[in-house]
Amino acid sequence: MFEEFITDFFMWYVYILQVIGGAPGEFGFGYYLANIVIFAFLQPALIILFFILWRKEKRKNSNK
Repeated sequence: MFEEFITDFFMWYVYILQVIGGAPGEFGFGYYLANIVIFAFLQPALIILFFILWRKEKRKNSNK
């Protein structure tokens, strides 16, 4: 049951990447570009943003 859920989730995610890339049902240049944008730029940017926000809150709370 869990294996089926993971497989379905993965296939849904691949489909979303294909839609973002502009060619549903194909692994074309757009799919690879969507992967690069998400995993090379968006994810690291979010990690850095949340780290900065966390440090800012931590500094603000330690001054009280």
